[in-house]
Amino acid sequence: MSEVPAPLTDDEITTQLADHPGWTRTGDEITRTFRPRYHGFVALIVHVADVERLIGHHADIDLRWDTIRFAITTHDAGHRLTAADFDLATRIDALATAHTATPM
Repeated sequence: MSEVPAPLTDDEITTQLADHPGWTRTGDEITRTFRPRYHGFVALIVHVADVERLIGHHADIDLRWDTIRFAITTHDAGHRLTAADFDLATRIDALATAHTATPM
């Protein structure tokens, strides 16, 4: 059985958010929206999904015709924020940059 990640404190979340520009806290999740070209959305989703599968942690992805929004929380920790969420945010940022997505 795998260990449940420890939720971060509010102070730890504030520190992590300072290290992850563009990500905002909305309740017990962090979110970020990008505006890439449409076909770039599809490629970005595929690459994010591949990374998520490898690390065993997943974002909720909201695809619209002109934006893509990622929302991350740790379901295993009672929908609380953990270090795993910020690790995934870093990975999403790198992939979004590689796909020339414009942060909003």
